[in-house]
This record gives sequence, C-alpha cells and structure tokens, in this order.
Amino acid sequence: MSSGDGGRGGSGVGVKGVFIGAGCNRIVNNVSWGACDLVAFGAQNAVAIFNPKTAQIWTTLPGHKAAVNCTQWLPSNKFAYRAKHLDRHYLLSGDAAGAIILWEYSILEGKWRYVQQLPQLHKKGVTCITGIMVSQTEAIFASTSSDGTVYIWEVVFPSTCGGDCELLHLDSLSVGTKPMVALSLSELPGSTGHLVLAMGGLDNKIHLCSGERRGKFVKGCELKGHTDWIRSLDFALPTCTGEASNVLLVSSSQDRGIRIWKMALKESLDSNQSAYQKEKVSLASYIEGPVLIAGTTSYQISLESLLIGHEDWVYSVEWQPPSNASSEGIAYYQPQSILSASMDKTMMIWKPEKTSGIWMNVVTVGELSHCALGFYGGHWSPNGDSILAHGYGGSFHLWKNVGTDYENWQPQKVPSGHFAAITDMAWGRSGQYLLSVSHDQTTRIFAPWQNEASPRDEESWHEIARPQVHGHDINCVAIIQGKGNHRFVSGADEKVARVFEAPLSFLKTLGHAISQTSNFADDLQVGVQILGANMSALGLSQKPIYVHAEQHTPDKNVNDGLDTLETIPDAVPVVLTEPPIEDQLAWHTLWPESHKLYGHGNELFALCSDHDGKLVASSCKAQSAAVAEIWLWQIGSWKAVGRLQSHTLTVTQMEFSHDDKFLLAVSRDRQFSVFSIDKAGTDEISYQLVAKQEAHKRIIWACSWNPHGYEFATGSRDKTVKIWTVENESSVKLLTTLPQFSSSVMALSWIGLDRKSNDGLLAVGMENGLIELWNLSVKRSDAGVAGAVASLVVRLDPLMCHVSAVNRLAWRNCKNEDSGSLQLASCGADQCVRVFEVNINRPYLSFFVDEK
Repeated sequence: MSSGDGGRGGSGVGVKGVFIGAGCNRIVNNVSWGACDLVAFGAQNAVAIFNPKTAQIWTTLPGHKAAVNCTQWLPSNKFAYRAKHLDRHYLLSGDAAGAIILWEYSILEGKWRYVQQLPQLHKKGVTCITGIMVSQTEAIFASTSSDGTVYIWEVVFPSTCGGDCELLHLDSLSVGTKPMVALSLSELPGSTGHLVLAMGGLDNKIHLCSGERRGKFVKGCELKGHTDWIRSLDFALPTCTGEASNVLLVSSSQDRGIRIWKMALKESLDSNQSAYQKEKVSLASYIEGPVLIAGTTSYQISLESLLIGHEDWVYSVEWQPPSNASSEGIAYYQPQSILSASMDKTMMIWKPEKTSGIWMNVVTVGELSHCALGFYGGHWSPNGDSILAHGYGGSFHLWKNVGTDYENWQPQKVPSGHFAAITDMAWGRSGQYLLSVSHDQTTRIFAPWQNEASPRDEESWHEIARPQVHGHDINCVAIIQGKGNHRFVSGADEKVARVFEAPLSFLKTLGHAISQTSNFADDLQVGVQILGANMSALGLSQKPIYVHAEQHTPDKNVNDGLDTLETIPDAVPVVLTEPPIEDQLAWHTLWPESHKLYGHGNELFALCSDHDGKLVASSCKAQSAAVAEIWLWQIGSWKAVGRLQSHTLTVTQMEFSHDDKFLLAVSRDRQFSVFSIDKAGTDEISYQLVAKQEAHKRIIWACSWNPHGYEFATGSRDKTVKIWTVENESSVKLLTTLPQFSSSVMALSWIGLDRKSNDGLLAVGMENGLIELWNLSVKRSDAGVAGAVASLVVRLDPLMCHVSAVNRLAWRNCKNEDSGSLQLASCGADQCVRVFEVNINRPYLSFFVDEK
C-alpha cells in the first residue's frame, strides 16, 4: 500500500511509499482501533496507521518530539454503529513530553491533516486519553498524565471539509501524588445531559466525577475493591430496559482481577419525598455500594461481578462495540461481552451464562511460545469479529472469528517490525529481501510476498524471518556477496562478530515468497543440510538443527524441570507458504550461527562486505588509534588477514568500491581514509593507505561510492555532503560540495543510472528524518575527472519520511538499468524500515546526457 505520493518535481522523478515496517511502543494505551476500521499506534515519535485487512502500515504521522504513549480515535470503535456515513474521522495522540495532537483523516481522499496541538497543560507524559461522541460533530475527551492532573476538553468538528475545529478546555482535576493511569467517559442514562468520568490509578481506587456537558466536573464517589494499581476502565453504552436505566463499568487491575460495576438510575431527588421510605430491606441493600449524585439525579452503584481467570496483571478491558439495533426505537444494541488482555500472554472474552447470568470466560487466545512476555492491551474491531493485542515485544497479534455456527478464532496476518532504533540494514544478494538489525536485539528479514491470487503489481511486503534473536543490542550487519548460500555477519555490543548461514527452511520459504518471479532457490537447496536453528539458554549462540536429525528428537518427560530456565522448547523450522505470524517468527525462523570472529577490543560498530564475496571489513567503538583499526576477514577460512590503521576514533562506516580495489572508511575523527586492496594471492591480502584527509568540520557519519567509478560521497554532522574522486590510484581530489542541508547528514547511498554518461542518484538521509534525492553527473575528460554537477531532484514528503534520524539508506540491486523504476530502502531511529519506489522518466536521463 502506498503511503502517499512523495511529489513529482519538474525533474521527472516520482517517489511513492511501498512498505513501512515498524513495531509498537511498549506501553499501555498505545493502540486504538477506530470506527473507520483503521488501527493507530505509537512507533517511537510517530503515530503509525495500519489497515487490519491488508496487514500493511499505510503511513506515519510526524509531529511529536517525544515517544507517543497513547492514541484515541474520535469516533472510537464504540461509536462505529453511527459513524458509517462520516467523511472525516479524528485522532488524538499524546506523548511522553505531555503534548497532545489532533489529526484529521479524510476517508474519501485517504489523506491525513495535522489539525493542531492542544495547549500543553500537562507537565509530564500523557498516559491515557479517552473520548466519547456526544453528537455527530461534538466530542468530549479527557487526558491524564503522570504529573497528577486530569484535563477535560470539548472539541467541535467542522461541518464542512477543511474547516477549523473548535477546541475548549472544560475543566482541570488534580488527583494528588498518586496519578491516574486509566480513564473512561460516559453519558449518564436518564436524559440528564450529565457525563460521568471514571479514573483509576496508583491508589487502587476508582474515582467517579460527574458534570454537565459544558460545566465543571465534581468529585462524586470512590469504588473500592481492587488491591493493586488499576490499569484499565471502560464504560459500556447506557442501556434502558423498560423502566430500568443503567450503565456498566468494567475495571481491571494488577491484582489480576476484573470487576464489573453497575450504575443504576434511582428516582430523582425531590425534597417532597423520601426515597428511603420506599426502600425495602433486602439482601441487595447490604451489598450496594455508594451513590453517585449528578445534578438532580442519583445512581446506585453496586458490584455486578468479579471475574477471576488471569494469572498476571490485567492491563486492559474493553466492552464489545455496540451494533445497530434491529428493532425500531432502539439506537443500538450493547453486547454483554468483555475482552481482557493480560501479561499472562492471554486474551479472554467474558460473557454472562444464559441461564444463571454468571460471567464466564468463553474464549481464550494467546501466544504460547516461551519468548512472548505478555500483552499490554486488547481491542475489538468495530464489528466485533476480530480482536487485536499488542505485546511486550512490540508485536501485534490478531485473531478473527471465522466460525459460522460456532466461535472459531484464528490468528491473522499483522504488520510487524522493530521496537527500538534500527541501526543498519542491507539488501539480499540479488535484492530478494531486506535484512535489518536493531537495538531491540533482533535481526529481521522483510520481503515482498507474491500472492498467487493477485496480479503481479499487488505484491505485499511482510516480515518473513527473524534470523537472529540476541542478548545484546545489534549495531551493524553485512550480507556476504558472491556465490553460495545466503550468509550475513552481524556485530552487536560485544567484541565478537557472528556469521549466520541460511537454513533449508528459509530457502524454501523464500522460494514461495517469490515463486511468481523466480525459481532461484532450487539450486541453493542442494547440499544444505541444516533445517533451522535453536536458541541457546542464554540467548547468544544459535545452534543448528540438521535435516537428518529432524525425526530423532528424544521424548522428554513433560514434568521434568517444568517452568525452569532449562525448559526452552525446541524450535520447529517449517517451510512457510504464507507470511508468518509473530509466534512463528519469534522462534521457528532462526538461522544457525556458523562462525565467530574474535579480535576487536571493544563493541562492534560497522561492517561491510566486498562484491566478490572474499572479504569482510569490521570496526569497533574506539577512542585511540590502536583500537580504531579496521580488521579484514577472509570469507571461508574466517581468518583475520589484515589490520588497517589510519583513524584515531570510531570508524563509523566503510564501503568497498565497485571493483573492490579500494576500501573507503569514515570516522568520528572527521577524516576519511582510502585503502587500496590487492587480493592477488590465495591467502595473502596486501593493502596500502592511498589517501587520508580531514574532510569535514564535524563527525563524518556516512559514505558511498559511485557504482560506475572511483568517485565517492561523504556526509557529516556539519550538514554538508562532499563529492571526491580518487586520482591515479594515489591521491584524492574534492570535486564539489552540495549546498548545506537543514540537518546533520546521517546516511548516503549512490546508485548509477547510466554507465556511459556516469549519471547517478544520491540519496541523502538526515538527522531530522527527511530524505532528499540528488542527481550527480560526473564529468570526465582525457586528463581524468574534470568535475561533478549536482542538482536536487526531489525532497520526499515528510509524511513519507522518518520522524527521527535516518541511520542507513540502500538502493535495491537493479538488474536492468533501463527499467526506469528503482527501489530505495531506509531505516532509522524511529523503529521504521521503509521502502520507496523511485520512478524515473527516460527523457530525464537523456536530458543530462545532452547537457554534458
């Protein structure tokens, strides 16, 4: 799904988003499923929007300067029954700095608009936002923060497209030193025009406040019963059955319990009559709770039910959204059904038993793998046929009821991605997949999956494998080029680099993913005897599972060492015929580790491989010349065959030239180095420092070679990009400096467009998350390179770009230079992997050729 057109300038280059992979911020209240059937969630500082039907993230919304903590749709899934004809939906998002932003989504145009940022009243992070629609164009919402305040707002939406929203701050509530972390709003039954706000938090009590629609809220009463922090509250829509009018409130807590509270409308308070005279003494009068007074009306509160079933903290509870009523005179039907999500790795659906009315757990779904660490929240789809959870690993889990005569909840595809900063990435050897590494301690593979039922241009991207699940933050990766099986080297916050090799299960899965376009994997599968890999107890090394040993796993006594660290289950590598779900990815798609490369004295920082598949270069964090050496490793024997000395601080990036004659390195010491590499011998590698130069005024973060020559680009924190050339294989000359950028340059990637004219595109990624494409035209003469001409081609739309630093850019390997369609991948600190399609009109290239 395209995330929007990136703009097409007069240059004839168009950019559109193809794929976004991102994980969910690991915090309660982060996810919201709207009446428009889209899911919003926070991905670092961005608000991400995904479509559950396609399992694709559509876009990310930039604007927050801190991590997004919570989101809330207006209307939410609770009001979907009366939102079917709305053209525009609205979204609130709150962040860790206390800011709340209002967004508008136009269904007809499929476009997003930043409406406004609310006046920043919260002094600390916003932890929960709740809101209700009181009319078609009016909503009341409340926000709470860890600063101990709750603010209540009214927003009036415009009746025409493009109009302004009217925002009014209604009231402020101070709750003291123990903040509220859960909120829920509801209209009170009885047509009083009053609202009730339920608040729960660190004092283990539920506080009820009531107020008129535009008036002040007054504290009503407290509901006691929970014995630990209250984590979630949700009002059902008010129900009126005959003479009785009531509203139900459900609450969940870290005491593992769920409580259902009933607020029943009592008679109006009238001075001429005493309600107590009419009361009959009964058992109910002894278990009734406090009375909430709202204006001239009172509500009797009682504990309806206590639900026990979860074995860990219950982080969220939510009533099933109402549906349109079949009978006339009733606006909606509120199902008696509650969804709960817990850190015990399960979600449960609770319903009252038909005869006794006792609430029972009727459905339990969850992740049974040992690596799942519980759910932070659960949400209903607007029509109630799907449930979504988000977990500790930044992952989504979706189940859909596919049964007709009985309930049958089956897992569905969802978007996935890293849940921490992505530090490096690389395209597979032939461009079939994209491999990324992150500070979330995982390595992930994303690939386009060709659906046999859809046309060729409707392939969708998914995460298809998680080759490495590690115990340290991973900083760098290099895919080994050349012939043979797929291999990569990764470096983490440890002194050893690790080599991984694709198992047979991945090769066959990759064959399924691209079956419509290639049958490349068949020849690679010959001779591969490793089916998959198992994780070790400490989560560092991954041991191979051999094909011939597949059927010979000894039977283990189920009770031996149950629930101990030793009982890590064996992985079951399988060939995937459709994109995998989280449970499969987390455990059954590991790659075996084949070698370890020892030598560096500090944590690994950068890696690169040559194009022939003979050498890997590595560097580590360094503060002295002795530690800042670049090590060369021979692929196959994995011996250290060179230690290149030049820099005095960390080498931040390295890259081999197109013919592997030169190795370029840039460093924190503001210098670049060019080494000549001679691989003439079988085991001996000779190398020599050709040039070393202080190129920038600040740290040099990025470098990239021209794929058609010996020109290269360097990018720095000083906001400049410089183009250089190697002359006579002995010196380096500056060709040109691009105009200063708006932010530090963090990533560069150069792709050749025309070998004869030496034209190319340079992708530039910055610390503010923005990406630009520049045309570079290198002019040659008989005496050598005469100069270079650079011109801006396109600035990508901020809605398509990252919201934090771009850490790496990489062009997809292009087999056909004349295709006019290229793909660019990017990754950044905002947890996102992105793939863009860059379409180039052929006359555009001819124009530059003629100019020269």
